[in-house]
Amino acid sequence: MILLGDYHTHTKYSRHRHGKGTVLENASVALNKGLKQIAITDHGFNHLIYGVRRKDMHNVKEDILNAREVTGVDILLGVESNLISCDGKVDVIEQDFEYLDILLMGFHRLVKMKSIKDKFDLSYANMLGSPYKPSAERLNRNTTAFLKALDKYPIDVITHLNYGFPTDTLAVARMAKDKGTLVELNGKRINFTDQELEIMASEGVKFIVNSDAHSPQRVGECNNALNLIFRLGIPLSQVVNIDKLPKFTSKRG
Repeated sequence: MILLGDYHTHTKYSRHRHGKGTVLENASVALNKGLKQIAITDHGFNHLIYGVRRKDMHNVKEDILNAREVTGVDILLGVESNLISCDGKVDVIEQDFEYLDILLMGFHRLVKMKSIKDKFDLSYANMLGSPYKPSAERLNRNTTAFLKALDKYPIDVITHLNYGFPTDTLAVARMAKDKGTLVELNGKRINFTDQELEIMASEGVKFIVNSDAHSPQRVGECNNALNLIFRLGIPLSQVVNIDKLPKFTSKRG
């Protein structure tokens, strides 16, 4: 069981030192750990503190080209976009796809929402509400927002599902399967139950193992997810970056 790619890594472009390293440092660590491919996926543009700036995307691309040449590691350019409205809007626009090889999406706090109502219904409701016993109304609202985002955008990966934002896990996973979107098994945290994961696997949902590294030394560190796969006997054929490399280009034509 060999991890060949890590598709959720952050760099200094996740501002205010939220991401600690450079693209080259991430790629160098990946090379040393035997990874063949990584993605640079800094925080989305609407994050009020950590978001990558659109004007920096050209620099990220240049850094990737340089790091590829130096290390030989294949490096994709992506972004970890933010859900910003109850109707499923995320913080990417059509012009962003000029740069993107891969699109991740998750819920984060401290994000500029589409409207004041969305700020109250998504940000404040989930910051102040229990992460373990959400009301039926909040659970439905969160789930619906994710389903609408999956329907609107060519999202490749849902990141850290349910982290700070409880949803109907199986409903989101089933929609992800229908849309060809991967459910992340995060190297830091997994916020759904063993039973939910087993049901997802039994229904043919596809997974991706990622580190969510915010410093170079964390690139490729996914033991939390790998141990879970081994313990539950999740079929490796449904994990796209173990013993093989995934493709992310089909939905972009």
